[in-house]
Amino acid sequence: MTIGIDASRASIRQKTGTEVYSYNLIKHLAKCDHKNQYILYTNRALKFDFLLPKNFKVKVLPFLRFWTQIRLAWEMLIRQPDILFIPAHTIPWIHPKNTVVTIHGLEYEHFPEAYSGFDLWHLRKSTRLASKWAKKIITISKNTKKDLIKFYGVKDEQVKVVHLGYQKYEVRSKKYGVAETLRFPKPYLLFIGRLEKRKNLVRLVKAFARLKNNKKIVHKLVLAGKPGYGYEQIKCSIKDLDLEKDVILPGYISDKDLPYLIKGADVFVYPSLYEGFGMPILEAMNLGVPVVTSNTSALPEIAGEAALLVDPKSPDEIAKAIYKLIEDEDFKDRLVRKGLKQAKKFSWEKCAKETLTVLESLR
Repeated sequence: MTIGIDASRASIRQKTGTEVYSYNLIKHLAKCDHKNQYILYTNRALKFDFLLPKNFKVKVLPFLRFWTQIRLAWEMLIRQPDILFIPAHTIPWIHPKNTVVTIHGLEYEHFPEAYSGFDLWHLRKSTRLASKWAKKIITISKNTKKDLIKFYGVKDEQVKVVHLGYQKYEVRSKKYGVAETLRFPKPYLLFIGRLEKRKNLVRLVKAFARLKNNKKIVHKLVLAGKPGYGYEQIKCSIKDLDLEKDVILPGYISDKDLPYLIKGADVFVYPSLYEGFGMPILEAMNLGVPVVTSNTSALPEIAGEAALLVDPKSPDEIAKAIYKLIEDEDFKDRLVRKGLKQAKKFSWEKCAKETLTVLESLR
C-alpha cells in the first residue's frame, strides 16, 4: 500500500504546533513501518536530522503560492497514492477517496475575536471542507472530537482520537541555560508558546503584577515564543503595568536551549483560553517542573491530576495557584511526582502506531 503524506510543514526550521506534529509523525512512522510505501510531498527540500528508510520517497513539488490547492491537487489528479494523509486541516480539492486528515483544535469557534477576519474565514472553510471530504478524521484529543461533532456535524464513527507525543528533553549537565546560555536572571516563571491573544497572556501579565505588588515575589516572568496575533496588546499590558524590567521576551528558543530554560523555571504557567492538546505542559512535567494551566478545552484531559487547574479568565486565580507552588514546597514536590507519572502516558511512538492503525484500516 502506498501512503502519501503532506510533509510541507515538516522541515520548517523553527517548528511550532502542526510543524512539530508533522516532523515527529514522519520520524516515528519511519521507525515503526517498513512494509508500506510512503511518498512525502513537499514544496521544498526536506532536511531531517534522521535517515529515511528505503520505503520512504521524497517528492518535491515546487510552487510559490497556494501549494496545497494547486500543486498538490494537480499531483493528486495525475498520480494518486492509495491513501493521502494530511497532518493539518487543509485537504487539496482533488484528493483520493481514502484521505485522512488531522484536525488539531477548534479554538477559533470558541474565541473568534482572537483571529483576524481572513484567518477566521480560512480556518472555518478549510475545516468544513476537510470534514466533508475526509474518509477518516484524526483528532488529537477527546475535546477536539467533541467540538468537531458539535460545530461541523461530523459522525462519531468518522473520528478517531490519537493523542500527541512530546519532546522528551534531557538536561545533561548541571548548568541551566537560563543563567549561563540564555543569561536570564533566576528565579523565574515561564510560559512557552506563540505570543498571541488566544494564549491569554494579558491576564497572565496581570496575575504576575498582582504577585509582584501584593506578595512581593522576586521572580521574573519569561514569555518565550514567536509573536502572533495580539502581540502588541501583550506588550502594551507589560508597559502599562510597569513590568518592562520584570517580563522577559526572548523570542523563539532553540531545541538546544529549551530544556535548560524549562528545567530552570520555578513554575510553568500555561493559562491558554483553548488548546487542542497542550504539548508544552507535558514537556515541563517530564523535566520535573510544576504546572499551572487552564481548566478548559483539552488541558484537563492532558494534565489529569498532575497540574493546578485554574479559570483562565481570572488573574486572581492564576496568581493564587502560582503562589501556592512558590510557597508550599511539599505540595510542589507532590505535584512534580504526579507530573512525571502523567507524562509517561504520552509518546510519539504511541502516536505513530495509532495513526498507522487508522491509515491501514482503509486498506
